[in-house]
Amino acid sequence: MGSIRIAIVGIGNCASSLVQGLEYYGEGSNDAVGLMHWEVGGYRPADIKVVAAWDVDARKVGKDVAEAIFAKPNCTAVFAANIPSTGTIVKMGAVMDGVADHMADYKDERTFVVANDIQPDKAQVVAELKASGADVLMNYLPVGSQQATEFYAECALEAGVAFVNNIPVFIASNPEWAKKFEDAGVPIIGDDIKAQLGATIVHRVLTDLFAKRGVKLDRTYQLNTGGNTDFLNMSNHRRLESKKISKTEAVQSVAAERLEDENVHIGPSDYVPWQNDNKVCFLRMEGQLFGGVPMNLELRLSVEDSPNSAGVAIDMVRCAKIARDRGIGGVIDPASAYFCKHPRTQMTDDLAQIEVEKFIAAA
Repeated sequence: MGSIRIAIVGIGNCASSLVQGLEYYGEGSNDAVGLMHWEVGGYRPADIKVVAAWDVDARKVGKDVAEAIFAKPNCTAVFAANIPSTGTIVKMGAVMDGVADHMADYKDERTFVVANDIQPDKAQVVAELKASGADVLMNYLPVGSQQATEFYAECALEAGVAFVNNIPVFIASNPEWAKKFEDAGVPIIGDDIKAQLGATIVHRVLTDLFAKRGVKLDRTYQLNTGGNTDFLNMSNHRRLESKKISKTEAVQSVAAERLEDENVHIGPSDYVPWQNDNKVCFLRMEGQLFGGVPMNLELRLSVEDSPNSAGVAIDMVRCAKIARDRGIGGVIDPASAYFCKHPRTQMTDDLAQIEVEKFIAAA
């Protein structure tokens, strides 16, 4: 089938887990545990190659991707320490609104150290995408990076490169942006990646279970804590608006009846530095069983945040590539619904899985 050539914006913890995973699941090494699909449209994890990368941190810019993924402030688990050189050097990215002001108030090892290099314009990024032969551009910018995400989305459009939007800036689910990608014949999957077994997918499945078993859901909360740069970035609540919308809508969309705003609270709650990339979710659901008899459910979930999304990202990359191979442009709804929190078209997860399997099989 050949290779899938990917470009990455933001060489943080999620990119680190993705690149480590490509090595970990290399041909003939380890088994398929942790992957939803070993093969998608004829493509395996070993077929994915990183051919372009951008970041704004001085400790990453100018380094090979294989080295940059382990540079501070990255703090995720290392499960594949010996990554061979990729030959791809991390270039200086466009800062725009990608670095929140409050990040400057923390120690270097915990926050971003913005490089003094000259930032690229759109023409330079487009040229790099074309020269590298990239098939798919992965967006791993910090939450709240509206301007920067739109900048790179425009670059993908102009370069004719599929766009995978892993963050809660609404591109695929925005009708105007969706039409731009459709008109250009460029595939897009998004928005806001849904982890393999994270807080949102667990909350969604339980909410759907309540609906299917006739349990009335009265109120619920999901409180999350973590110590990576994602949580530090989101400790400024002005960066959180789209994230809260994305996570809340993911749950509301599968409820039997939408809850009043005061009865649902979902979102990051606090930055706890010593947790590093470990994310802890506290989930509570209150409802009514047969006869109106009350019940409640409490759950604590602890996961390493970034590896939890990397296997999903590998499937998103492959779905974007097979869409490109088949000449399909615009939003890839089955993949977006199954892999993302805020797709253009919401589906229950069992239906989304059926639709994405049909999409893969058709490829």
